[in-house]
Order: sequence, then structure tokens, then C-alpha cells
Amino acid sequence: MSEHPAGALPADMHTVTPHLLCRDAAAIIDFCVRAFGATETLRLPAPGGRIMHAQISIGDSAVMLADTHPGCGSRDPDGLGGTPVVLHLQVPDVDATYDRALAAGAVSVMPPQDMFWGDRYGQVRDPNGHVWALATHVRDVSYDELLAAGAAMAGSTPPKEA
Repeated sequence: MSEHPAGALPADMHTVTPHLLCRDAAAIIDFCVRAFGATETLRLPAPGGRIMHAQISIGDSAVMLADTHPGCGSRDPDGLGGTPVVLHLQVPDVDATYDRALAAGAVSVMPPQDMFWGDRYGQVRDPNGHVWALATHVRDVSYDELLAAGAAMAGSTPPKEA
């Protein structure tokens, strides 16, 4: 992995940052504030009250957002018939975060449950169709336990060591 030259990576950014295209970016910013405790750090307005670019921070991570501009080829998940992308959010209390997300306007995709990989995990879909995975780590799982549990879930046997 290459290092960033001095000053090439802003202090509030990580190497990979999600950039969400939204039908209503202002509504998703509000949703993230209410559901996940996000802080809005930047908003650049576009003509007509739309958002050209915005940035929020959730925990130690930045998320960029913008309103879609179909004339430029950008569409939100609902405009594409869904999304293949899931945003994974580690939280201290998955059940409380899940409940806040629902109260803020999300729809349940999967209620929180204990998972074989050691997290309590659930998913919600925000009002613009983005899927958020919510997880709280509850126990450590060895690699061998992970392989066996994954294989059992899939109805197969774990692979043998080479």
C-alpha cells in the first residue's frame, strides 16, 4: 500500500470515503443526524435549493453526499431499482441504533440478531434507498470457528487446510 504524500490526505478523511448520491441529500443528512448522531461538516448549495456537495461525519468517518442530477447521469438507489452497496456502521449498541434509525424514517431490512462471526448485526434502508448495516461486536471468533459456522450456515463442510 502506498503512503500519501504530506498534506495529500486531509486530517478529517480516511483513504476510502463513501459518497452517496441522493434524491434528497438534505433529508438524508437529517436522517443521519437523528439516526446515527452524525455531524454536518460542509454543505455547498446548488441552484434551486439542491445540494451540490455535502459532508457529514459519523464517529471517526466522513461520508460525502450530493443530490442526484439525472441530466448528468447520476441516480440514487431508488432511481436504479435498489443498491448493491451496504454501508457498514460499527456502533456501541446496535439495538438502540436500529431503533433510532427506524424512528428517523428507516425501514427494517433485517432486525438485529447475534451472528456467527461475533457481531450483533442488523440492517436498515434509509429514506433514499441506501442500506446501512449496523453492528456491535459481542464476541471474538477464531478463524476455524468462523469457517465451521459459515459452512454450517451454507449447509456444507468447512474447507480443509492446504
